[in-house]
Amino acid sequence: MVRISDGQMSGTAFGTVAVHVAPESAAGGPLSRLRTGDPVVLDADQRLLAVDVPDDEFHRRAPATAPDSPSRGYLRLVHDHIMQADQGCDFDFMPADGAAQDLAPRSIPAGWHGGW
Repeated sequence: MVRISDGQMSGTAFGTVAVHVAPESAAGGPLSRLRTGDPVVLDADQRLLAVDVPDDEFHRRAPATAPDSPSRGYLRLVHDHIMQADQGCDFDFMPADGAAQDLAPRSIPAGWHGGW
């Protein structure tokens, strides 16, 4: 079984899992454009995640509007400043010390459609 998510998972005992696909669906990320039955390619050895949907259809599925932003408080701070999972889920104004490790899939420059 293959599982793909933009969130956390627990209780996974077997199979291939790709989590923290970024940006997340709530931010209009790639998983928000998938539909039941879409062919998905996951090659763990090549670190490749792709969906086989025609370009025009994939772009048509883009969210029409951005999600509402909280107006104030801690939720606003999180909304505006927490980085995506592939960047460490930290505040953008408080990055960890040292050089960031490059964990990006090899095909990231191509965009998620057609190769992540």
